[in-house]
Amino acid sequence: MSLDVQAAYSNRAAEYVRALGSTAAAHPSDVELITSWAAHVNGPILDAGCGPGHWSAYLTEEGHVVSGIDQVPEFIEHARDAYPGVPFELGNINRLPFESGSVGGILAWYSLIHHEPSTVGATLEEFARVVQPGGALLVGFFIGPLVEPFDHTVVTAYRWAPEALANELEVAGFDVVETHTRTAREPKPRPHGAILARRPPAG
Repeated sequence: MSLDVQAAYSNRAAEYVRALGSTAAAHPSDVELITSWAAHVNGPILDAGCGPGHWSAYLTEEGHVVSGIDQVPEFIEHARDAYPGVPFELGNINRLPFESGSVGGILAWYSLIHHEPSTVGATLEEFARVVQPGGALLVGFFIGPLVEPFDHTVVTAYRWAPEALANELEVAGFDVVETHTRTAREPKPRPHGAILARRPPAG
């Protein structure tokens, strides 16, 4: 996340928390997908770009060991206050402060949408470094026929063709397992996507 994106979210953090800062605001299919994905993760889960922390808290309630990291101070402050039993850290997902192979899975739920396409690969390589062999990754994103910018509510974001993002994942060292798509509810029926990927097992 660039400093400009960080500042844009900081300026609208309270509004974002009110509108989207709970799993009640999530699409039911997203809740089902994240729940199912996490159930098959062996080891701790990192919520990379955790925002207000609601997914970290939800997965903790589901019985998983979860930590969250985000670059927006206001999100981390809210998360720590709202979910005191979950560890949250202020930091950049492009340079994760975790040892190599230290997590069983990473949830990157719309946390890559503001990365310029030329920078996504380096962040995915950082994810691959931190995830243990055989570990899992779930990425949520906006779908388009091309990799292209659009006017997101907060700040410019990017749509990805699923095939293009899958290729970035494979180059970074992941095997793509599944791709899911859906169309959002009104008033903004944007096509959404999710890719489940896995680090190859050791040996």
